[in-house]
Amino acid sequence: MQKQSAGLVIYRLNDKAGVEVLLVHPGGPFWKNKDVGAWSIPKGEYEPHEDALTVAKRELEEETGNTITVGKFMELKAITIKSGKRIIAWAVESDFEQCYKGSNEFEMEWPPKSGKMQRFVEVDKAEWFTVSVARQKILAAQVPFLDELEMLLKENKK
Repeated sequence: MQKQSAGLVIYRLNDKAGVEVLLVHPGGPFWKNKDVGAWSIPKGEYEPHEDALTVAKRELEEETGNTITVGKFMELKAITIKSGKRIIAWAVESDFEQCYKGSNEFEMEWPPKSGKMQRFVEVDKAEWFTVSVARQKILAAQVPFLDELEMLLKENKK
């Protein structure tokens, strides 16, 4: 069965910088020193019986400690990444005083084949980026979400 993830493309309008989007940086040793092409929208996998938007909101809270309860959630076109996973996302305008408060954790064997289990945060930071900088920071497969966000915002200005 095809894996599915649901996430949020959270944006804010900054008087000086224009449109900014919130991206999260994955935690754990593999991602520790990676920056360009390593960031993501807050998202997570879900089961077919779950409501995708509810999952997307839950993942935001689990990965950043923030919640969004009000706003206009605009569904974006789903993307399928190389692994075959389908990602569905919603664009929503919001802002947070502190974009990263903390994240849930996962456990894995580290170093590999050491027999030692260690705990790591799922996300180690979240930051606001202009759309042009976000295009460099975000995983390449997720760039279409930024394209569609810009298109939606231009259409809403008309």
